[in-house]
Amino acid sequence: MPPRFTPLAASLPSIVPFVGPEAQERARGGVFQARIGANESVFGPSPKAIAAMREAAADCWMYCDPENHDLKAALAKALGVGFDNVVVGEGIDSLFGYTVRLFAEPGDTIVSSLGAYPTFNFHVAGFGAKLVTVPYVDDREDPASLIAAVGRERPKLVYFANPDNPMGSCWPADAVQAFIDAVPDDTVLVLDEAYIEFAPAGTAPPLDVSRPNIIRYRTFSKAYGMAGARVAYAVAEASLAKAFDKVRNHFSVNRIAQAGALAALADQEYLTDVRGKVAHAIATIGAIARANGLTPLPTATNFVAIDCGRDGVYAKRILDGLIARGVFVRMPGVAPLNRCIRVSAGKEADLAAFATALPAALADAG
Repeated sequence: MPPRFTPLAASLPSIVPFVGPEAQERARGGVFQARIGANESVFGPSPKAIAAMREAAADCWMYCDPENHDLKAALAKALGVGFDNVVVGEGIDSLFGYTVRLFAEPGDTIVSSLGAYPTFNFHVAGFGAKLVTVPYVDDREDPASLIAAVGRERPKLVYFANPDNPMGSCWPADAVQAFIDAVPDDTVLVLDEAYIEFAPAGTAPPLDVSRPNIIRYRTFSKAYGMAGARVAYAVAEASLAKAFDKVRNHFSVNRIAQAGALAALADQEYLTDVRGKVAHAIATIGAIARANGLTPLPTATNFVAIDCGRDGVYAKRILDGLIARGVFVRMPGVAPLNRCIRVSAGKEADLAAFATALPAALADAG
């Protein structure tokens, strides 16, 4: 007899939202010369965070603190919110999964943008909810379209990213606040701010933990350079934050990751240095794109969406050409966004490899 999956599980494909660079390296039989496709920070964590994780490794015979107490306390102090307003989890992806589990049942409606971060959609499908999408407008998520869809659908959740992935766009704080204010009380706003440390001043509205239907998600994976450690957090009204204890894996953020995130948060000088390096890399990527007749889009993140000028088929040929030459990049998966390729900030050697490979990839693409 085959395993007796639930009907929902049996109906779903066994897929992963992203094919990782490691899987691509195994398929191509060699490592990438430049790994600039996953929006990781190639500049790595703070040396103080690395030292803290090394020290914590000796104590990994003990279970981690399931309450993440010290990290939650430090985050609350840094953000100017209460201890009970913070949820710590094993990456934003997992926090999204817990959120969908808390609110969505089979058949419930969730609203998002077509082409937005696909892992959120993965969780929506996994819990049997129905995803309703609205298109991007001028290469960025459109708050007006999202609110209109919320009014029509009365969804359990609405997802909005600022800055956004995969296009790197952002809205100013006043526009985001207007969007927050327009979300009705019976819909929970999933506000993804994974890239907020790279955004210009005036992008994020003040944290307001008074409303029980707003959750803001941030991470140590991007600017703090700890993608492999899997540490993120959410900020919400206290009763909403407490609800995550109903469903989260209480031992998921290990001792080493907790220690590293705590030290990284304390080293804001290093974070400032990383921002400067990313800004330089973004300018370099833009210059490389323009030198090859392509158009870099404005970005408030650590990556650049580069408009290849035609359609997704053409952009995919360019992407394949770069990968064949040892340069790992990605592209959006939905038209018309997929006319672009997406290149993460890299070190000088990474960007030199990209600059060398791009003309040849363009020539191959025709």
